[in-house]
Amino acid sequence: MSSVIEGATPGFLVWRLSMKWRVAVDRAVAPLGLTHAQYALVASLYGMHRDGLRPSQRQLADHTGLEALYVSKLARALETAGLLERERDPRDPRAVRLALTEQGREATRRAIEVVQELMGQLLEPLGGLDSARTREFARELTTLLDVPLVPSTEQEHEKEQP
Repeated sequence: MSSVIEGATPGFLVWRLSMKWRVAVDRAVAPLGLTHAQYALVASLYGMHRDGLRPSQRQLADHTGLEALYVSKLARALETAGLLERERDPRDPRAVRLALTEQGREATRRAIEVVQELMGQLLEPLGGLDSARTREFARELTTLLDVPLVPSTEQEHEKEQP
């Protein structure tokens, strides 16, 4: 283990791993004309579409963990690039539904292949994508992601409310 990381807090390690992953994905998908955030959006949209969904920007924001305003900005840029279509939901005029174009589906398929290769490299020390250690690691990460986090100042403010 790196001497910089020895004795590091779990929060610091999570941050370092997330930054390592973001930078690696950014570099890997850049030749495809995508950023890491755009990849997260199109790959999620690709998977949701495969499941028969045409999500709204809000649903995609909830799915990815990105802020709705940021998803809107990314979606506009991806629409300009010809990778996705945005359309008002006829049942809810406030909602904007998203779908990948054929060009977007092809770019996303290529990007997923590149990112899956990176994922294999990252998880090799745990035994690879299908190892018991990787499955346990995924369960642990899911446990942490399920914990709602509220900054202490918000908690204190909520306690003061009648």
